[in-house]
Amino acid sequence: MTDQRTSTNTATDLLREQHLQVQRLFTELTTAAPAQRGELFDKVRALLAVHETAEEMIVYPELRALGDSGQKLADERLEEESRAKRDLSNLEKMGPDASDFESEFAIFRSAVLSHAAAEEREVFPMLEANVESSKLRDMAEMIQVAESVAPTHPHPHGPESSLGNVIVGPFVAIVDKVRDKVTEFQRDRSQRS
Repeated sequence: MTDQRTSTNTATDLLREQHLQVQRLFTELTTAAPAQRGELFDKVRALLAVHETAEEMIVYPELRALGDSGQKLADERLEEESRAKRDLSNLEKMGPDASDFESEFAIFRSAVLSHAAAEEREVFPMLEANVESSKLRDMAEMIQVAESVAPTHPHPHGPESSLGNVIVGPFVAIVDKVRDKVTEFQRDRSQRS
């Protein structure tokens, strides 16, 4: 994730900025030349993986603490995230060069954008109305910390709870970051050939 501390005040501000970043990357990926799709997909994958992990660790526990309506919203958004992790994992296995990648990616993109819109329409206003602004600012910093140690690949069978991510997340993240470096090395080497 990029460091957004200078431009972000609250968790909801930070997450809205990240939603815009995802939208921009989606647009870049869908219009990119085939040679650039792999690198752009890696950026999308990593951004979404760390973003969703941080939400699971920081945002949804706070939302659940707001009562039944918060719990219901958290459950709905987590179900969408669970589907998105599976779909993103499938897209990663398929690779951007696969013949059906574009059609599958279009479905995935639509689902992710719908999820982000639901968060912005329902989750963020609920947090902003019920959580003190000082706590929302603290949550933004906690999100950035969580993202710095979050896995960079989707793990559809991994934990979706705050505790599960705290226990398993850093170990998976280490493996993911090594995997990312190997992929980057291989891509650089093939481009030099």
